[in-house]
Amino acid sequence: MSRVCELSGKGPMSGNTVSHANNKSRRRFLPNLNDVTLISDVLGQSFKLRVSAAALRSVDHRGGLDAFLAKAKDDELSTAALKIKKEIAKAQAAA
Repeated sequence: MSRVCELSGKGPMSGNTVSHANNKSRRRFLPNLNDVTLISDVLGQSFKLRVSAAALRSVDHRGGLDAFLAKAKDDELSTAALKIKKEIAKAQAAA
């Protein structure tokens, strides 16, 4: 399982751990990923995704999964999230 957010594409970053003596050694900064279940209002279905805490706050801020995916860029989304986005667009076009 990769350490990448399915909605924002946020992944590990690298940097330095700096000691009090100013010695530098390489380290990884991992994203704060959580397994969450998000509900689509249009489809009336729930989806399990691995999402960063920052992306989860963005989903709440934009008003739910449907609104977030409508504004999200396709290259940042995982294949599962992209599939959900296309299903939502198809359901909204039919309605």
